[in-house]
Amino acid sequence: MRAVVQRVVSASVRVDGEVVGALEGPGLLVLVGVTHDDGPAQVAQLARKVAELRLLRGERSVAESGAGVLVVSQFTLYGDARRGRRPTWSAAAPGPVAEPLVEAVVADLRGRGIPVATGRFGADMAVESVNDGPVTLLLEV
Repeated sequence: MRAVVQRVVSASVRVDGEVVGALEGPGLLVLVGVTHDDGPAQVAQLARKVAELRLLRGERSVAESGAGVLVVSQFTLYGDARRGRRPTWSAAAPGPVAEPLVEAVVADLRGRGIPVATGRFGADMAVESVNDGPVTLLLEV
């Protein structure tokens, strides 16, 4: 699994003009990509890392601070543009494989008491965010 984690002042996701997920105040925007061989071990690692990363102001984590996380699935994190001008998406897991794993990351975070909002898997989403810092990390588990 790959994730782009951004510390944000605010973030939201719209589908067809409707807000389907939003953070209530500062927190983390987490864009999650899944590849073919990901499974429960990667889900647990990623959720733990997101919950415990000390990225918020004052070197606090979302687990410590009560801040929220907005999780958005993003298969394009596994895009490969090393050759030519048209990226290939062959390393990205197909929807039936990826969707339950993204949902499992969300469930794990919620199980830790972290408020989690989400986008809508497979939808054409408009993601808005106001980065704080900016602080952005790429995680690979």
